[in-house]
Amino acid sequence: MLQSNDAMKPSFTPSTPNQITPVKTMTSPIEQATIGRTVVIKGEVSGNESLYIDGRVEGSVTFKDHRVTVGRNGVVQANISAREVVIMGKVTGNVECSDRVDIRSEGTLTGDVVSARISVEDGAMLRGSVQLNPGEQKQDKSHDAPKAMGAAAGKN
Repeated sequence: MLQSNDAMKPSFTPSTPNQITPVKTMTSPIEQATIGRTVVIKGEVSGNESLYIDGRVEGSVTFKDHRVTVGRNGVVQANISAREVVIMGKVTGNVECSDRVDIRSEGTLTGDVVSARISVEDGAMLRGSVQLNPGEQKQDKSHDAPKAMGAAAGKN
C-alpha cells in the first residue's frame, strides 16, 4: 500500500513545467551606502546616494536629495538633513526633510523636526517640536500673488 500511495504523489523535476521559479523583485540595484554596526563616525557625513546607519554617527549628516535610514542598532547624535528620514534606532539632534520623516515603532527622536510630512508609529518616541511645511512651492506662489495684484493696481 505504501508504494501505491507514493506513486500518486507528484514529483517535480527541473524539466517539469509546473515548477515554481523565484521571481526577482529588484529590477536594478539600489545605490545605498551602509554604516555597519561596529562603525563609529565623528564628523560630517554627506553624499549623493541613500544612507543606512546601523552604527554610531556623531556630527552632521547631509543627504539633501536622498533617504537617510537609521537602523534598529543605529545611534545618531547629529543634525540630519535629507529628502527623507526613516528612524528605527535612536536619534538625538534636529531633523530637516524636504519630503518626510518616518519614526517607526522602535525609533526614538530627541530633537526638532522640520518637514513637509511626518509619520510616527505607535510605540515610537518623539521629544521636541514639529514644524510642518506642506507644499513649500504652494507657499511661494501665494506670496507672489499679492505682489502681482499690487503691481497691477499701481502699488509697489
